[in-house]
Order: sequence, then C-alpha cells, then structure tokens
Amino acid sequence: MAGTKEIRTQIRSIESTRKITRAMEMVAASKIRRVQARMQASRPYLVRIRQVTGHLAVLRPEFPHPFLLPRSTMRGVGFLVIGTDRGLCGGLNINLIRTVWNEVRILNKQGISIRFAAIGQKALTGLRRLDATLVASVTHLGDRPAPENVIGPLRALLEDYRQGHIDRLVLAFNYFQNTMIQKPHLVTLLPIPAQRDPGLADHWDYLYEPDSVDLIDTWLTRYLEAETYQGLLENIASEQAARMVAMKSASENASTLIDTLKLAYNKARQAAITREIAEIVGGAAAV
Repeated sequence: MAGTKEIRTQIRSIESTRKITRAMEMVAASKIRRVQARMQASRPYLVRIRQVTGHLAVLRPEFPHPFLLPRSTMRGVGFLVIGTDRGLCGGLNINLIRTVWNEVRILNKQGISIRFAAIGQKALTGLRRLDATLVASVTHLGDRPAPENVIGPLRALLEDYRQGHIDRLVLAFNYFQNTMIQKPHLVTLLPIPAQRDPGLADHWDYLYEPDSVDLIDTWLTRYLEAETYQGLLENIASEQAARMVAMKSASENASTLIDTLKLAYNKARQAAITREIAEIVGGAAAV
C-alpha cells in the first residue's frame, strides 16, 4: 500500500493548494469592484484634461513650452513602466515587459539610447533582468495609491527630457478593457501630441492669469501626472482581474488533478485488494 499512501499525500497537498487559490480568487474578486470603480471615476477627468492639453498643443501659446515642441532629432527615449508589486496574476507583467522590450530593440537598432523608470516591484525586477538604465523607481504602493506616489519616477524622466537626455517619453502599463482582457499599452507623453477638439473649434486661444509661463508649466505637469496616475489605476484593475482569472484557472486545474489522482488511488487500492485475495485463495488451495 506504499503507492496508495503516496497518492493520498499528493491529494492532500493539492487540496491545500486549491484552498489557497480559491481564497485568492475570492479576494481578487472582492477587490476588483473597488479598484474598477476608482479607475472608471477618474477616466472622465483624464479625457477632459487631455482635450484641453491637446488644444494647447495645436494653438502653440505665446510661451513655447518645451513639452509642446517636437524635437528635430531623436537621440534618446524614456520609458515609464508600470507593473505590479505582487505576482500570481498570469502573464500580465511578462507581456508588458515583452512589449516594451520589443519597442526598445527597434530603437536600439536606430542607435537611440534608452532610459527607464519603474513603478511596481515586478516592473523593477523585469527591467533589472534586461540590464536597463534605471533612473528612478517606486514600489509597494498597495491597492489604493495616492497620486503623489507616481511623482518621483515621472519627474526624474521629465528632468531628463528638459536636459535633453531623452527626446520622447513613453508610458507603459496594462490597459483594463474588461475582466477577461487586459492589454499592454504604450502612450507617448512627451512631446505632447496636438489634438484638435471639435468642441473648441471656435476658441482660438485661452486667457492666462496671472502669468502664462507659470500657468502652462503647472498645467502640463498636472496633465502628465494625471496620465501616469490613470495608468497606475488601469494597471491595478488589470492586476486584480488577471489574478482572479489565474487563480480560478489554478483551482480548476487542481480539481482536475485531484480527480485524476483519486482515480489512480482507487485503481491502486483495488489492485492491492485483488492481489491480497489472490494470495489468500492460493494459500487455501495449497492447504
């Protein structure tokens, strides 16, 4: 019965694992409602601030802010990569890093230097494995991060942009499409692309009070922070959805494996009983 004992041990071990995966699935399912509500609540604000900022880029205001002016040459590109702090969420982080790295390889062939900033432990770990040039990072933000948590890595890359170390800034995160679909998303933050808003077609310019220089600089900085924070919220919602799906799949696989092991256990037990009966019958016949 040594074989059946080993099978029973495997069944108990997998049952314990299934309890953990089911618990994690339920936790992720409870969290996804809250994080999805926060993500959807901030989307209208981002849409509106993006419209106004795109209109500013079209107008070319009296103060030629460097964030609005396209660069004539492309010598460097910065990537702000938003990942998760924890794993067990399927291929969410791997797909994001792979998408970024495919873009990086194209840029490297053109002789363009790359700089990175990371938000999230998994993004930081993935970029370190790629031997990337990291300028800033922040980790362990939790499920309810504050907007100021993204300021450090973002401003490090903004300073590189002002000093000319990079000529383009890209935000990389997982976009939450629905519970089953989360896609890696790359958004160009700088230079800010021009965007014509039909609703503002009759407005040729804005009135700046008290000073256009300070006002435009503050506005564009807030816009970039809003884009980054929205990317973080999208990524958190994607994390919980991916973890819920991954843990559900793990629980189902564990159940299938348990059924297979139980069948093997019953067959082994039946074979052992049949063998013992045969030995008894053989012994009785010999007598």
